[in-house]
Amino acid sequence: MDRMPVFVKIDDYEQVLALMKVVHEKLEDAKSTLNRIHELKNEEDHHVEMWQNTLGEVEKKLEFIEHSLNEPEQTQ
Repeated sequence: MDRMPVFVKIDDYEQVLALMKVVHEKLEDAKSTLNRIHELKNEEDHHVEMWQNTLGEVEKKLEFIEHSLNEPEQTQ
């Protein structure tokens, strides 16, 4: 397949270059936004995990207290 040269007006060429620059900037903005969303999700996951651990600890302590209260008093 023979390649034929493509002729473009200089004005059109400059507009295409300007448009490509805008597209590139928008792509970088989108990548930056996606990275920030990823960071926020990681922070959120960390906080949720901490809350789950805290609730687990509270649950264990509550079970211990309930067990202690329901256990008959031992005489010595």
